[in-house]
Amino acid sequence: MHPNLKLENIRNVLIRQEETIIFALVERAQFKQNKIIYSSAGIPIPDFDGSFVDYILRGTEVLHATIRRYTSPDEHPFFKDLPDPVLPAEAYDYPIKKTDININNHIKDIYINKILTAMCVAGDDGQYGSSAICDVAALQALSKRIHYGKFVAESKFLSDKETYLSLIKAKDKAAIREKITNKNVEKRLIKRVALKAATYGKEIDLTAPEQENQKQKICPQLVADIYEKWLIPLTKDVEVDYLMARGC
Repeated sequence: MHPNLKLENIRNVLIRQEETIIFALVERAQFKQNKIIYSSAGIPIPDFDGSFVDYILRGTEVLHATIRRYTSPDEHPFFKDLPDPVLPAEAYDYPIKKTDININNHIKDIYINKILTAMCVAGDDGQYGSSAICDVAALQALSKRIHYGKFVAESKFLSDKETYLSLIKAKDKAAIREKITNKNVEKRLIKRVALKAATYGKEIDLTAPEQENQKQKICPQLVADIYEKWLIPLTKDVEVDYLMARGC
């Protein structure tokens, strides 16, 4: 089995991604919702048809595309028609099947309309640039984590080819989803990210009594809910879609 498909290596990658996601959410949570930056009519931008966040996100992806970010099998852009890399092509030992699966539009919709609404204080604080930059970091982190479900799915497939091939042939998505689900692992994951959020998001004042160092930059339970309600289910969507597209 390819090293990138060993469960221990996948677990280590996903744990590092947890920390990236939590820090990104903590950074965005300091600003209000600033809904104007998500509307195409909110902040007019010359020669650009989209929202302020789309403008920042696309500009970031254009730059990142030139340094071949999106030639990597674990990266998925939100926009199409990006420029070619200026760096020489890199040969990847591709451990997963190549597919067109990309659910970034769905991820962005949930992030803007569900996660931000639950995480940020309602209102407008005028911090549009700072909010959008935090949004880009959060969206890219969420996308990478969710689409890493392809690696998870391939690892699971290789561990029990016969069963998965039978379910894929029968086009039984419900049975595939049930087979890839491990409730005990999910419970440990949800508990772990809540504990991490409680630790990383805590205000620390060395001059204050211990009991006063309890103020949180983000609600730990909210981070747990984000994983339980959206990240885990979306990752499973990617896993099922990947397995169905993978075939034999």
